[in-house]
Amino acid sequence: MNFWKSYFLLPNLFTLANVFCGFYAVTLCARLGEEGGDSDVLYKAAIAIVFGLFFDATDGRIARLTKTQSELGLNLDSLADVITFGIAPALLIYRWGLEDLGRVGIAVAFIFIACGALRLARFNVLANREGMDDAETLDASEALAKKGTGAKAKVVDKYMLGLPIPVAATAIVGLILVNHALGISRPTNVVMVAVMVAVLGYMMISRIHFRSMKDLKPTRRTLATAGVVAILVVVVATRINQPAILLVLVACYIALGLIEELVFLRRRITASRAARLAGATASAGQVELGGFDDEESAVLAELGMEE
Repeated sequence: MNFWKSYFLLPNLFTLANVFCGFYAVTLCARLGEEGGDSDVLYKAAIAIVFGLFFDATDGRIARLTKTQSELGLNLDSLADVITFGIAPALLIYRWGLEDLGRVGIAVAFIFIACGALRLARFNVLANREGMDDAETLDASEALAKKGTGAKAKVVDKYMLGLPIPVAATAIVGLILVNHALGISRPTNVVMVAVMVAVLGYMMISRIHFRSMKDLKPTRRTLATAGVVAILVVVVATRINQPAILLVLVACYIALGLIEELVFLRRRITASRAARLAGATASAGQVELGGFDDEESAVLAELGMEE
């Protein structure tokens, strides 16, 4: 085989390494309770998922550097994410904190897996429909508008629709690592753990837009924000423990998405009021109906059900 013609295998190998990390974490969780198993097993499973995060962040960059993006890699990456950031974290949090809830714990863990799978399926729908690797970041309403005009849709790299499943998995992994560093083998409040897992699942399938961080530029605002986060990370690492940094970063990322979503909502409400004040009563009614239709069409487009 000509090595120079086999570049397309390289990013897929990193993706498969991601799959192995998820599979290894699952096997460790399955061993818990057997002879010789202890709480360190869940810690090792969490570390395996952290390695999976590294491989997941690397395979796409390698594909772009070697110009070997393909539909195979796109779909393989989604399947890998289901295993490493869906099944593995759900089983991990179930064995750590949800097992005492019985069937309710199983249901909550499954909600996390189901929401993660649905989010990745929505990503594949948008990507396959638009024929672009980064179509996940394209707002569905904009895609429909471009489609209606016959123009090629432009990828919007600034935001992603729904909480990325690696971020949700990082929240679970960070919780396990922090408690392990503090010497806590089991949670003291399993209900709060179940609520956290359910909220993470909902945020993955929500229509909240989170930043993709692909458009970052060294501006004053960006540098100031990075400085504040860096100071916060140092304080947390020195006052609490180093694994808590993961939870802080996830919390900051989710808070940023929610704040910006509120800003977008306020802008939409302001624009709707301005349209009603500018036109007659009938025109205002048409604007409201059109806004509802656009929202409905956007959701149908994300499900691949638009006509």
